[in-house]
Amino acid sequence: MKHPLQLAEFVLTAANDAQLPPPGPPEIAFAGRSNAGKSSAINALANRTRLAFTSKTPGRTQQINFFQLRSGALLADLPGYGYAAVPRDLKRHWQEFLARYLATRQSLVGLVLVVDARHGLAELDLRLLGGYLPSGRPVVVLATKMDKLASSAQRKAQADIVRAIATDFPAHAVNVAVLPFSATRRIGVDAAEAAIAHWLGLGAGTDDGVQPAAAPAQKKGPRDQGE
Repeated sequence: MKHPLQLAEFVLTAANDAQLPPPGPPEIAFAGRSNAGKSSAINALANRTRLAFTSKTPGRTQQINFFQLRSGALLADLPGYGYAAVPRDLKRHWQEFLARYLATRQSLVGLVLVVDARHGLAELDLRLLGGYLPSGRPVVVLATKMDKLASSAQRKAQADIVRAIATDFPAHAVNVAVLPFSATRRIGVDAAEAAIAHWLGLGAGTDDGVQPAAAPAQKKGPRDQGE
């Protein structure tokens, strides 16, 4: 299936474990810090303008939104994390809910972690990966907002993320791929779609533009791409 996220439809929202759908169809989760560009990435992959949208109060929406794909699989849009204005008890509740979902969800087959390429991986991103990667399931890191960087800075941003993952998670880095991404210029959309389709058993997958975190940073980056 060339575009696995297209024609996705909202099905339900879960604010706690009891509201999660029964395990069954495979799930792909999207996670990222507030303002990292997660909603824009989902909308670009779904070829929609408002499938996923950002709250007017970033970080305060504490639900997982589930969307059903044409294949019957589910897309789980996890709320943004790391926003300083969130009350401590609300932040703790979300972090615990998120950690349980990522570590124990039986139906979860892959994680898309959205990271602002200008800032790289933050402590909360690394903590999230630390709880998820021991499961052996794959991750694609979308290094978003590449339009904000010159071509040389794009390559450095990707390499820095690769290096951080290889350093912090040497035993699991082989399961992580880092992909330069731009929602507005649609850079990396095809490669991200191929990875998701592969996870869902819908296609052979591709590594075009994807830099595995287990590999050393390449001196020669992908073709210059600016948003």
